[in-house]
Amino acid sequence: MKESLDYIYKEQKELSYFGGIAALLGWDQMTYMPPKGNEERAEQLSLISRLAHERAISDVFYNHIKKLKDCEKQLTEKDRLVVMKLQEDIEKARKVPPEFVEKFSRVTTLAYTTWQEAREKNKYTLFAPHLEEIIELEKQYCDYIRLPGPLYNSLLDDYEEGMTVDILKKEFSVLRPQLVELLKKITESAVYQKQQPLKMTLSANQQKELCTIFLNHLNFPFDRARLDVSTHPFTTTMADDDVRITTNYEHEGLLSSFFSTIHEAGHALYELGILKGEYKDTVISDAPSLGIHESQSRFWENMIARSKPFWTFFSPLFLTTAPGKCKGMNTDTWYRAVNQVRPSFIRVEADELTYCLHVILRFELEMDLIDGKITVKELPGCWNQKMTDFLGITPKTDAEGVLQDMHWSGGSFGYFPTYAIGTIYSSQLFKQFSEEHTTIREEISQGNYTAVINWLHEHVHQYGRLMTADEIIKKTCGEGLNSTVFVNYLKEKYYSLYDV
Repeated sequence: MKESLDYIYKEQKELSYFGGIAALLGWDQMTYMPPKGNEERAEQLSLISRLAHERAISDVFYNHIKKLKDCEKQLTEKDRLVVMKLQEDIEKARKVPPEFVEKFSRVTTLAYTTWQEAREKNKYTLFAPHLEEIIELEKQYCDYIRLPGPLYNSLLDDYEEGMTVDILKKEFSVLRPQLVELLKKITESAVYQKQQPLKMTLSANQQKELCTIFLNHLNFPFDRARLDVSTHPFTTTMADDDVRITTNYEHEGLLSSFFSTIHEAGHALYELGILKGEYKDTVISDAPSLGIHESQSRFWENMIARSKPFWTFFSPLFLTTAPGKCKGMNTDTWYRAVNQVRPSFIRVEADELTYCLHVILRFELEMDLIDGKITVKELPGCWNQKMTDFLGITPKTDAEGVLQDMHWSGGSFGYFPTYAIGTIYSSQLFKQFSEEHTTIREEISQGNYTAVINWLHEHVHQYGRLMTADEIIKKTCGEGLNSTVFVNYLKEKYYSLYDV
């Protein structure tokens, strides 16, 4: 038994190193790699992916796991949990051939660079052949995994363990019409008719300074993490003490970089706070789902950074950083500006109320693509029609429509729903936190986030995969995913802002 335990812990540690190497190569590709390095980078990443997969699915590794499973009554609680989760992960991985993993990595690495070019040139036809190949690979993957129900279940489960199409359809069938109704009431209000967008631009240096100010007040551990620039903001983890986040100072919109930095910082705090100790370098020291991960970024981005107390503290700092541009702005004007409801084409710049409509749109299109109900050629038209139906606006270009996200170039089908799941979770967590910590508004207005970080660590970060996302939310909030909590939060906030 000891031999088997020693072996599985050694393998998990080395597999985590493989993951860190792949993450570093991916981060470099999206930040500082010269454009012509892409083809060899694709080969490097595909090799790492194949080697890691072969290690994970080897008969020797699997036999040690099965041996330990057979004598699990003799295992400690820690070892039993590790073996149980490891067996689940490895049995799923063993369904997928190494040559498929290698091909998938190569195809998506090349597709990412083409997606960047297609978006810059506003030319969907450049990316379409890559997307067609990726979708065929996604269908092939579903054939390997074969979870019960729709094909999409096999993709969704990779990001949100236990979640199904039926559950999401039921939740979204409640959420979508309520969001559309809320949007209609607000857009018909006198306040909405009179509102004007905040027309203000800041230099890249000013944006960077403001992002750094926020991270400093968050006590962001720059000895364990760093901030860089990429086309699409993201967070990636190379090791327990090496987490990278990115932002972009060129996106339109005054606060795009500021809010994307806050969003990614929420992801980073979660990564840095995930259960370590005796579970370090094991399958338990990881997020149970991307929905719970996204709840952390959306918590900081929306529940904290779009609150009035936040701007009580930050409006003077904006004035100091950009006095010429921010003159005349105060707490109330900033609060109203960052919470303007305005249907927009770009998901990452969407307001809090319409954001989930962008996600539901992608969820429905992904299912249709995987089920063969629409083709890649038809995708831009279908995208534009849904934007018209959901938000009442129609993209004029593919760059502000179907080409705006990097996810499909990376083969991340099944990922988008986790943004809505995380958004709902964040409202449930904030409601519970506010009830337990009644002085939080005063603390936020003073730029003090210690209580927030400590509470999130205690109630979310520390569990890793000791519990599922659903179990964490039920334990903390008394119930599982509940979009009604999110809708009630929106009504209370936005009816007041728009005098509805």
